[in-house]
Amino acid sequence: MPPSKFAKLPKPLSGRYLCFAEREEIALYKAQGLGVCAIARKIGRSASTVSRELRRNAATRSGGFDYRATTAQWHADRAARRPKLTKLAQNEALRQYVEDRISGQVSCPNGNIVAGPDVTWTKRRSVRRQHRIWATAWSPEQIARRLPLDYPDDPMMRISHEAIYQSLFIQGRGALRRELVACLRSGRALRVPRARRRGKGKPFVSDQIMISERPAEAEDRAVPGHWEGDLILGLKSSAIGTLVERTTRFALLLHLPPMPGHGSGPRKKNGPALAGHGADAVRDAITNSIQRLPRHLCKSLTWDQGAEMAQHEKLKTDTGIDVFFCDPQSPWQRGSNENTNGLLRQYFPKGTDLSTHDETTLDAVAYTLNNRPRKTLGWKTPAEALEEVLK
Repeated sequence: MPPSKFAKLPKPLSGRYLCFAEREEIALYKAQGLGVCAIARKIGRSASTVSRELRRNAATRSGGFDYRATTAQWHADRAARRPKLTKLAQNEALRQYVEDRISGQVSCPNGNIVAGPDVTWTKRRSVRRQHRIWATAWSPEQIARRLPLDYPDDPMMRISHEAIYQSLFIQGRGALRRELVACLRSGRALRVPRARRRGKGKPFVSDQIMISERPAEAEDRAVPGHWEGDLILGLKSSAIGTLVERTTRFALLLHLPPMPGHGSGPRKKNGPALAGHGADAVRDAITNSIQRLPRHLCKSLTWDQGAEMAQHEKLKTDTGIDVFFCDPQSPWQRGSNENTNGLLRQYFPKGTDLSTHDETTLDAVAYTLNNRPRKTLGWKTPAEALEEVLK
C-alpha cells in the first residue's frame, strides 16, 4: 500500500457542499450551545443547510444525536458515492408490483384473458401507435399513488413516478425491462400542437340544447348521472362509441359494427350509414347501454356536434336523458371524455381497423380501464367510485 502522502487526493468539492473544515466549525459551535441560526451566520451558510446537516449526518451509533465532524464527513462521503443502486433494483417486491401494473394482461370480469395484438419489441425508443401492447397499462403516477393505499404500513413499498420513468428510459438506471415502454399509454415523445379547423354548428342543434343550458349540478360534478360521449374512429370508417360519467369517470364502450353491405360496393347517395356509426346505430347503442343503468344515473348526455347525434330527440324520448351539445371545435367542454378517449388509444390505436373488436373485447377493455386508479378520484378506481354512488 503506498504511503499516505502519495495517495490520490479526492476531487475538490464544489462550494455548494459543506467541507470538512465547515463541519468542524459546526461541531464546535454546537458543543458551545449555539442555535442553528447563530451557527449559520458564523459560517456564512443558510440556516436550512445547517439544520439539514445536523439532522442527516449526526452520529447515531450510540443512539444519540451528537454531532461529530469526522462521522458527519463519513456519512456525507457515503451518500455521495456514484453510481447508486436504484430502489427498484434493491426491492424485488416493489419491482414486481410496478411491472405487473404496467404490463399486466387485459382480462374480462370473469377472469378470462383477452389477448391483444402480437407486438414484437424492436428496441426502439419510440413506439409506433399501431404497435402498442395490450396491457393493464397503469401510468407511473397511478402506480406511485396507489402504493400507499395497497401497502399503508410498509414504508419500503414507496416510489416516485419519476423514478419509474427514469428506470424505463435512462440508460444505466434500467431496473425495469426496457420493452415495458411498449405498454405505456402514449407513444409520443413530445406533445405536438395541432391546427384546429373552424367549423359551423350543425342544423339539428338549437340554442335550447347547447351546453350553456346544461344544469349547474352537471358542471360542478356534485351529482352523478351526467355523461359525456364521443366516437373514436379507425380505418375503413370503423368506430367505437364512448360514454363517461362525469362524477365517477366510469366508462362504457359502445359496439358499433358495420352493417350488411358495407364495403361491398359503391356507396349509395343519401342512403343509410352502413359503416355502423350513423345516427340510428349510435342512438340504438346508447339506448341499450343507458337502459341497463339505474334511472338516477341517466340525467344528461353531452356530445359534440357530430352528425351521429342527429337523432337526439328520439334518444331523449326513448331513454328520458337530456342531450346537450358542445360549442363547435370545443373539445375541452367534454374534458373527461377526451381524456378517456386518449386512454383508450392504448388499446385502439389510430390507423387500425376498430371493427375487428367484438363486444366481449370492448367490455374487457372497459373493465380494465374502470379498475385503474385515478388521481382525480383520490387514487380510487372508477368502479369503486361508482359502487359508492350506488350504495
